[in-house]
Order: sequence, then structure tokens, then C-alpha cells
Amino acid sequence: MFRDITLGQYYPGNSIIHRLDPRTKLLWTVVYIVTLFLSDNKYSYLACVLALGIMIFISKVPIGHMIKGLKAVMIILIISILFNLFLTEGDKLFSFWIFTVTRQGVRRAVFMALRLICLILGTSLMTFTTTPNQLTDGIERGLGFLKVIKVPVHEIAMMMSIALRFIPLLTEELDKIIKAQTARGADIETGNFIKKAKAMIPMLIPLFVSAFRRAGELASAMEARCYHGGKGRTRMYPLKYGASDYCFMAAMFAYLAGIIILKVFLQ
Repeated sequence: MFRDITLGQYYPGNSIIHRLDPRTKLLWTVVYIVTLFLSDNKYSYLACVLALGIMIFISKVPIGHMIKGLKAVMIILIISILFNLFLTEGDKLFSFWIFTVTRQGVRRAVFMALRLICLILGTSLMTFTTTPNQLTDGIERGLGFLKVIKVPVHEIAMMMSIALRFIPLLTEELDKIIKAQTARGADIETGNFIKKAKAMIPMLIPLFVSAFRRAGELASAMEARCYHGGKGRTRMYPLKYGASDYCFMAAMFAYLAGIIILKVFLQ
């Protein structure tokens, strides 16, 4: 299960999406999330799914690798679908026991499922095609205007990048701990949910110890390399927009305008 967490992982490649400026990909992610929450009919959701499918195809990231990340949030996805399906009032379709399914509930549940799936896949695509260093530089340059009001943009970008980088490291560490405990006779596969949760507690203690150890090693490494924040730092590869970035941004804003038109005129 822990191997299915793909957030923060980078998939090496040389596609057009990989070569885009990280600021362009960050802007795309923000615009895509906005359009997901703007969408409220089948046409706009179809446009969101189509846009994401095109992006995944261009990025050349295997679709199986993308879908694998959904397994880690499947419980949240199922709970969201059930809540919207059974707790939405409207035109009754059928009922059983104390539950009633309405036409509006089915519609909302389907839309919520699509929204969550597209949200996870869309944000994962950014980390799959952007290295942690590029992501840090993109966040810092993209939010550079906040430096005027003394916001520590570089430090915030560095913390976000480190947090994303630690996700696959900690999941890999937890997977090793579980295998080691299982080899010693620990049982976390059988029993009900509460029993499995209790069996996980002994796994979390060494995980926290490992996390603090890694954090200490990282701090020592940054200090040994004379890291003192973003002031005066230069970059080996300065960011600059290319022709593909401008073309992509034009297509992105056309997509945003299309979603707004579908929302306004096709209810």
C-alpha cells in the first residue's frame, strides 16, 4: 500500500511537459484546480478530463504509474462518494433500509469522484515531470513578488520542496520497517480495522526516529555547504521562458476561458 503513494516522486523523461519551465507547470496546476472547482456540469467535467488526458499523453508518463497513486486515497474517495450519494436530497430513485438514493445525489457523487480523481492526477503530474530543484526554483521565482512585503519566499519554497521529497523517502522507510517487523512475527494483515491500526503503532515509533534522524542529517549537510537562506544565492541553470512555454500558456488560458463559457452557457 505504501508503495502506491506517488506524490513527490519524479519520473525521468524528455517530453515537452518535462522540458517546460517549472513556473509554467505550477501555473497550469493552479489553473487546473480552479477549473475543477468551477465545473458544475457534464460538459465542463468532460473538458477537464479531456485536458488531463492530453497532458498525460504528452508527458509520456505511463498511465498505470499515474493511476497507482489513487490507491492510497481510495478510502477517502469512497467515503466522499457515499456521503454525496446518500445525504443529498432530491428526486428519489430508490431506497433501502435507512438510505435513499436521489438523482441529484448520483449526479453529485459522480462529479465529486471525477473532481477528486482529476485533482490527484493533475497535481501528481506536476511532481512526476518536475525535479525537486526545479520545483523549488519555480515556486521561488513564481512568488518572487512577495519579497516586496518581506515574505521569506525562498525558505517557504525550500520547505515545500523538502516536504515533497520526504514523502517517498518516508513511505519507503515505512515499507522496510513493516517488512522487518513481519519477518519477526508481527501480523498487520489479519483482523478488523481497529486491530490493524493498533498493529501499526509499533511501526510508527521507528518511523518517527528515522524521520528525525534524516532531518538532522539534512540540516548538517546544508550547514556544511554553507546554506544560509536565499540571500545572495545564484543558480547553475537560471529559469527562462521559451517558445513552448508561451504556446502552452496560451492554450492554458484558452482552456480556462472554455471552462467558464461551458459553466455559464451550458447548465
